[in-house]
Amino acid sequence: MAHLTLSHFLVVAALLFGFGILAVVTRRNAVAVLMGIELILNAANLNLVAFGRYVAGGISGQIFGLFVIVLAAAEAAVGLAIILTLYQMGRTIDASQATTLRE
Repeated sequence: MAHLTLSHFLVVAALLFGFGILAVVTRRNAVAVLMGIELILNAANLNLVAFGRYVAGGISGQIFGLFVIVLAAAEAAVGLAIILTLYQMGRTIDASQATTLRE
């Protein structure tokens, strides 16, 4: 089995980030946009852990990664609450039709 280097992790993180940006830019469905944001955060997580392992040599990257996971969970909860409110008001989750949350 080949030895994994930092560049292997950076390539995977770049692919995840690219797919996340592609999902955010091209999708109109609010749930798909949230999934794209989650992919972007996972790419950042992978970079933090990889740099923490290969450059710093400690667990600092893993600790920062844990903070990003907590941030992603909070973002998902708030995002889903906004999507549910949009659906209740307009019966659609199309992000391009959402102009305001006021009644």
